[in-house]
Amino acid sequence: MFGTSGIRGPVGTEITATLASDAGRALASDGYDRVVVARDARESGQMLENALVAGLQECGATAVRLGVQSTPALARAVGWLDADAGVGVTASHNPETDNGLKFWLPSGIAFGPEERDALADRMESGEYDRAAWDGLGDDRRRDLGDRHRAALRERLAGTDGLDGLSVVVDVGNGTGRVTADVLADVGSAVTTLHGQTDGRFPGRESEPTAETCRALRDHVAATDADLGVAHDGDADRTMAVTETGSFVAGDQLLALFGREVAGEGDAVAAPLNTSLAVDDALATVGAEVVRTKVGDVYVADACRDDRVVFGGEPSGAWIWPGQTMCPDGPLAACTLAGMVAAGDTLSALLAGVDTYPIERRSVETTAKSAVVETVADRVRERYDDVQELDGVRVETDDGWFLVRASGTQPLVRITVEGRSRAQTEALSATATELVDEALADVTA
Repeated sequence: MFGTSGIRGPVGTEITATLASDAGRALASDGYDRVVVARDARESGQMLENALVAGLQECGATAVRLGVQSTPALARAVGWLDADAGVGVTASHNPETDNGLKFWLPSGIAFGPEERDALADRMESGEYDRAAWDGLGDDRRRDLGDRHRAALRERLAGTDGLDGLSVVVDVGNGTGRVTADVLADVGSAVTTLHGQTDGRFPGRESEPTAETCRALRDHVAATDADLGVAHDGDADRTMAVTETGSFVAGDQLLALFGREVAGEGDAVAAPLNTSLAVDDALATVGAEVVRTKVGDVYVADACRDDRVVFGGEPSGAWIWPGQTMCPDGPLAACTLAGMVAAGDTLSALLAGVDTYPIERRSVETTAKSAVVETVADRVRERYDDVQELDGVRVETDDGWFLVRASGTQPLVRITVEGRSRAQTEALSATATELVDEALADVTA
């Protein structure tokens, strides 16, 4: 039922009003008495929100509705409003046909395995503590106003040079408009693309990739903009485009952000599928990478360690534990704008980050766990350095490859990196062959 990012899937089959109301009942029955609820702009959001709130009320919990909000605003609001939990009705970067539920703790960290398992057990058993007629929970509405905006402005306080900085913000028809507002507040010249909130995502697909952000790339390249930034549907992700219109790989952004904040003896949390370029960049400032499972909840959990000053995923989730423990796309966008304004062009900043050929691909299968287990059995016999923190990661003298089951989709994900193109291609052929063979055995 749960992936690494809550519950997510197609509306009407996997994601239904019944599931949402059961989630509300389970939360209330497990002792979450005050729950903040928000949604992204998807067409199905209001229906699912209403069902979730009904379930909360039925079992005596108070729901505090924020309406349409970004995920980072919701995650921050759980603590701001002294609530026990938060629920975002969102499928994040998934297509418009999907929706889901993501659960947040007052710390700003998403529900971890323990909280998810307890909630799933309650929903599967159907054992709910329904309230009497006079003990039903309240349904309240709260306007956060400009609280997230104010927090981001405070982050930029004292930053020199944003006056006149030219930034193109691709909102992606989602909930990340606050980025444009804050940058305009501090004097930047801001242009928005796909700025109308629309859960059908008519401007581009929700996930910001080099392909889906073609309009952003073209616009930045054709103007005198200093950089471009792009969000996904719920604005927990940010990706970037240089002043020349080049899309910045997530590993490069991770290295850039990490090196900016880390110093001697510090650590940066990043998942197993992160490039060696991040290790190399941090080594120049005396810092190191702490590897985690793939998923922002695992990166955030590692950020509890006092040595960890930043955490991120190449997919675009960035966490500054000194600010908030949730991935905050607008915070990342504003931070990057501040770095460009204070220094050189984004291209010049990235020139100091080495890059290595890295390949990422996915194989669709409903037997993803069995395929990964089969691959793990085989690589243990062939290789000496095998890690099984999340899927199976193999280190060789030429590089590494990772085979893991997606936490949100019916996919096996393969990531491969070598320090040369030839090494990457050879490792990629090996990893692909292992997966293809495992898939054939499992589905035979």
